[in-house]
Amino acid sequence: MNISIWAQSTCKLKAKFNLNSYKNVEKKKVVIGGMFPVHMRVASSGGNTSNLPVSSGCDGFNFRTFRWTQTMLFAINEINQREDLLPNTDLGYVIYDSCFTISKAVEGTLTYLTGQDEAVPNYRCGNGPPLATLVGAGGSDLSIATARILGLYHFPQVSYCSTCSALNNKFQFPTFLRTIPNDLHQSRAMAQLVLHFGWTWVGTIAADDDYGKYGIKDFKEQVEEAGVCISFSETLPKVSKPEVIQNIVQTVVESTAKIIVVFSSDVDLSPLIGELLRHNVTNRTWIASEAWVTSALISQSGVNSVLSGTLGFGVKKADIPGLRRHLLNLDPYADALTEEFWETLFNCTLDYNRALRMAKERAVGVNGTLSRAAKGLPDGLCSGSESVAQLNNTYSDVSQLRITYSVYKAVYAVAHALHNLEHCEEGKGPFVGGSCANITNFEPWQLMYYVKNVRYKMPNTGEEIYFEDGDIEGFYDIINWQVNGNGEISYVTVGHYNGSAAPEEKMHIMNDSIIWNNGELEPPRSVCSENCQPGTRKGIRQGEPVCCFDCIPCADGEISNTTNARECILCTGDDWSNTAHDACVPKIIEFLAFGEPLGITLIVISAFGALITIAVGVVFLMHIGTPLVKANDALLSFLLLLSLVVTFLCSIVFLGEPQNWSCMTSQVALALGFALCLSCIMGKAAVLMLRARALKKARAKARAAAKAAKAAAEAAANSGSPDVIVTSSNNDIAASDKPEVDTLTFGHQRAMAAVATLIQAVACTVWLIILPPHPVKNTAAQNVKIILECDEGSVVFICCIFGYDILLALLAFIFAFIARKLEDHFSEAKCMTFGMLVFFIVWISFVPAYLSTRGKFMVAVQIFAILASSFGLLSCIFLPKCYILLAKPERNKEELMKPRPKPKDGSSTGTSASLATAATDVNASFASTAIDDQPGN
Repeated sequence: MNISIWAQSTCKLKAKFNLNSYKNVEKKKVVIGGMFPVHMRVASSGGNTSNLPVSSGCDGFNFRTFRWTQTMLFAINEINQREDLLPNTDLGYVIYDSCFTISKAVEGTLTYLTGQDEAVPNYRCGNGPPLATLVGAGGSDLSIATARILGLYHFPQVSYCSTCSALNNKFQFPTFLRTIPNDLHQSRAMAQLVLHFGWTWVGTIAADDDYGKYGIKDFKEQVEEAGVCISFSETLPKVSKPEVIQNIVQTVVESTAKIIVVFSSDVDLSPLIGELLRHNVTNRTWIASEAWVTSALISQSGVNSVLSGTLGFGVKKADIPGLRRHLLNLDPYADALTEEFWETLFNCTLDYNRALRMAKERAVGVNGTLSRAAKGLPDGLCSGSESVAQLNNTYSDVSQLRITYSVYKAVYAVAHALHNLEHCEEGKGPFVGGSCANITNFEPWQLMYYVKNVRYKMPNTGEEIYFEDGDIEGFYDIINWQVNGNGEISYVTVGHYNGSAAPEEKMHIMNDSIIWNNGELEPPRSVCSENCQPGTRKGIRQGEPVCCFDCIPCADGEISNTTNARECILCTGDDWSNTAHDACVPKIIEFLAFGEPLGITLIVISAFGALITIAVGVVFLMHIGTPLVKANDALLSFLLLLSLVVTFLCSIVFLGEPQNWSCMTSQVALALGFALCLSCIMGKAAVLMLRARALKKARAKARAAAKAAKAAAEAAANSGSPDVIVTSSNNDIAASDKPEVDTLTFGHQRAMAAVATLIQAVACTVWLIILPPHPVKNTAAQNVKIILECDEGSVVFICCIFGYDILLALLAFIFAFIARKLEDHFSEAKCMTFGMLVFFIVWISFVPAYLSTRGKFMVAVQIFAILASSFGLLSCIFLPKCYILLAKPERNKEELMKPRPKPKDGSSTGTSASLATAATDVNASFASTAIDDQPGN
C-alpha cells in the first residue's frame, strides 16, 4: 500500500493509447491476447507539435484482416464449447488493432501486458485472470517489435502470418513461434520456380520492411548462386509516395526482365498495382509471396491485363466448419470495430444523429430544404439488418482460408498448451522437483514450455501441428491467377512445394495447367541474353551482369558441347572441331594413295618412263656393235639407263601410306639412283672435256707449224730461190685434228662412276643406321588433316646426301659445258649440257613449289620433279642417239664418226665419236718436201 501511494504521488502517466479492441475477460480463467491489422494505416496527425499530442486513430478498414480477427473469436468460442479440450477452463480474450503500424503494435503489447487500458511498462496491474499468449501481431515487422518486448518477460507469442526469416533467431526472439512457414522455405521455393522455367533475368520488388527485405535477400542469395541475374531491385514505401511509385513503374517498363518477384503485403503493393494499371503495363509475369497471392485487395476487377498469369505461393488452406455462419451472424452494435465494419461494408451509418446531420448537409448542398423522408428516417442510416451474405465480400469469402486457417491453428496451439499445463500430474511435471504450474496462476515462462513442445491435430483437417525451433513445416500451394468465364480472377492450384521433402521431391508443378499472361500456354522467356548454343562460348560484357553476354564462336580446333559454355575445349592432337564446333571429330588422314586419280596418274607416268628407258636399253643392246653405241663407253650408257629406271620406279615408292620400309627405300633409292646417273654423266663428260682440251692443244701446234712453213717459203721466195717448193696435203691437215691418245680410258670412267656411287652408298648406310627416315603424323601443317609423311630423321644427313648429288650434277654440267664445242655429225657433249640444264631447271623450280604446297601434294610435287628430271636426262642424252640408230642408220658409220673437214676460217673441228674411233692410230704428221738446188739440172 505504501508503494502504491508512493507511485501515485511520484509517477505520472505520459500517454494514453487510442486502441481499437475486442475484450472479454470477465469470469474467464485464462486470457489469450490477439493482435490484427484491422486497419491499413494510422490517421495523419498533421505533424503539429504545438498541441497536446494524442494517440492517432486508424484509417482504411481491411475486410480480410477483420475476417482473421473474427476467426480468432470463433476458435475461442469453439474451444470453450468443447468437452475434450480445456473442459474446466473458459478462455477470455483481448484483441487489439495494430493498424498495420509498429507504433500501434507496441501500444497494444504494452497495454496487454499491463492488463488495463492505461499501459504501465514493466507492471501487471489488476487481479484479473492470467495472460496466456499473444496471437499476432500481423506483419513481420510488427511481430519483430512485439517479440522484442514479449521476449523480455519470456511471454509466448504465436504468430499467424509473420514469416520473416529474421524471427528464427532465438537469441533475439526466444519466445516467438508461428503457425505459418518460415520465409526461408518460400525464398527457396521462389528460386526453384525461377530455375524450373529457366528464367535468368528477373526483377525484384520488396516492401520497405523486414518481411520484404529479408525475403528478397534470401531469394537473391539462392538465385544468384545458381547463375540468375537481377535486372532491378526496387523497394515499396510504407507510406505511399506517388513519385516513388512512378519511378518503380518506369523501371519495370524499361527493363527487359519479364519476370518480377514481389515480396510485399497486399497493403503496400496496392498503390503500385493501381499505377501499373494506369500505365497499362502488360506482358509481365509476377511471382507473388504468400502475403498477397490470394488477397482480394489486389485481385480486384480490372487487374486482369496486368496480373493474369501470376504465379505465387500460398500457405495451406482448409475449410473451417461453422466459420461462415459465424462471420455472417454479426451484431453490428456489439462493439466499435464491428460497427465500423458494418458502416464501411454497407456505406451507411448506425448512428441516427450522424445520419441526420449528413442528410442535412447533402440537402443544403442541393436545394437547401430537407425532404420529408429525411425528416422521418434520414438517408444513409443503416438498419442493422442488412445481409452480409448478399454482398459476396472478401470478409465472407471462405474459399481461400489460408492465413485464416493459420490464425485458427495458432489459437488451437495455445489451447492445447494450456490443456497440457492444466492436466499436468504433480510429481511428473516439467519443472523443478517434478512440479506443475497452476492454470489460474502460472508464469509466462511456464506456459512457454508447453507451447514450444505442443503437438496436436486440427479438428477439421487432422493435420498434425508441432514446432521445430518455433517453426512448422514449409508447405506451400503453387497458385496460378487465371481468368474465369466471368472475366474474374480465380486462384488455381497448379502444384505444391514441401520444404521438408528430399531435394528432388520438394517441388511438383503441372506445367500444362498454367495459363500465363495474356492467355499464353507457353512459359515466357526472361533472359538478358539468349543461351549460347554448343559451338559458342559466353563472352561477358564489361560492366554488365554475368547474365548479359555475347556468344562468341569457338575458334578452329576448339569446341563447346554444352549450352552457355564459359570456355571452349581444345581438341586433342588427332582430332579437330567439326563445322558446328560442337564436337571433336577425327582429323582426315591424308596421304597420296595408290588408288586415287593423282596416284594412278603418277604410277602410269613412272611406269611409262621406266618402260621407255628399258626400250632405249633394248635398242642400244640391239646396236651394241655400231660405232655410235661403242662411242664413249657403251657400259656407262647402260649404267646410266639403269639409274634412270631406278629413279623412275623409286617415285612409285613415295605413294601409299608411309611405312618404315617405304620411307627408307624411297629416299635411299632416289639418292643412289641420282648418284649413279650423275656419276656416269660426269665420267662421260670428263672424257669429252679432256679430249676437247687435247684437240685444242693439237690444233694450236698445227697452226704454229703451218705458220713456220709459210714463213720459210716466203723467206725462200724473197731470197730468189724459186726452186724451193712447200706442199701441204689434206692428210697433214687431218693430222692436226687428231690429238694424242685419251688420258682417261673406259676403265677410268667406270672407276669414277663406281667410286662416286659407292661414296653415296656409304653415306646412305650410315644414315639408315643412325637416324633412319620413319613415318610420322604431321598435325601441324593443316588443322583439319593428319598428314602421313616420312620424317627424314636427320636434316644434316638429308642435306649431305642430296648435297652430294648436287655436287655430282655441278661437276657433270661443268665438264659437259667445257666439251660442248666438240663438233661432228653427232655432239654428245651438247646433249649432256642440255640434259643437265633441264635437270637444274626442274629442281630449282621444285624448291618453291614444294615449299608452297601442303599435304599429299608435297609428295606429288616431289614425284613430278623426279619424273621431269629423269625424262629430261633421258630425252636430251638418248633421244638423239635413238633417232640415228632407228631413223638414220646410214649415219651410224665409222667414216661419219670421223671429224668434219676443217672450215676455211681455221676454226677447230672434231667430234667425240670420230676422236674415239681414231684414238688408237692418231699420229701427228707434217710433210714438207724441199728440192735441193743441184747444178746442172
